[in-house]
Amino acid sequence: MLEVDKLNAFYGPAQALFEVSLRVAPGELVVLQGLNGAGKSTLLKSVMGLEVRTDGHIRYRDPAGPQGTGLAAIERWDTHRRAQAGLGYVAEDRRLFTELTVRENLHIAAGRDLQAQEARALDLFPALKTMLGRRADQMSGGEQQMLAIARTLMTGPRLLLLDEPCEGIAPVLVEAIRDALLALRRQGLGLLVAEQNQLLAARADRLVLLVAGKVRGS
Repeated sequence: MLEVDKLNAFYGPAQALFEVSLRVAPGELVVLQGLNGAGKSTLLKSVMGLEVRTDGHIRYRDPAGPQGTGLAAIERWDTHRRAQAGLGYVAEDRRLFTELTVRENLHIAAGRDLQAQEARALDLFPALKTMLGRRADQMSGGEQQMLAIARTLMTGPRLLLLDEPCEGIAPVLVEAIRDALLALRRQGLGLLVAEQNQLLAARADRLVLLVAGKVRGS
């Protein structure tokens, strides 16, 4: 589904990733671990085509797309084209529209089948059902994180990239997020998650350790 091969990433002249390689299969949860500054966020941004300059290879195939076409090289694609192909990204800062309600945040990201996508997102995060009319800036951090994930699901992704989804969140909401991600895995989504919380890491198919921009174990 996703292959990253010998990927280097740069912020201006400063190199942040060095020859990083990894794979994510459909229905697989791969958790990136490492200290702050190790390159976890940079790797996710590189896959989405955000903010960093890269060289190396990023290959992707949407499992819902035409069969037998193999992996497409997407490292030169614009971000919106990667999203249209089925890559979904939840940033560490969530990037919600804080003056809009929960329902408005969901609908602004919706694809063609709004009702079905909304039902799926709310089934995964039932706590949001009671908050549909609440503005995002009136939610707790954990509630906002659930909304950020649910909003990305409204685009119908096949591979989900999440940057520290459990950081600074109450344990009961961490469990809710973990359970939702595991349910998505059972539905066949691939997940590449930068996360230190062991509740999620303990359920990963594989762990990938980044140290100073290099893969040290998987």
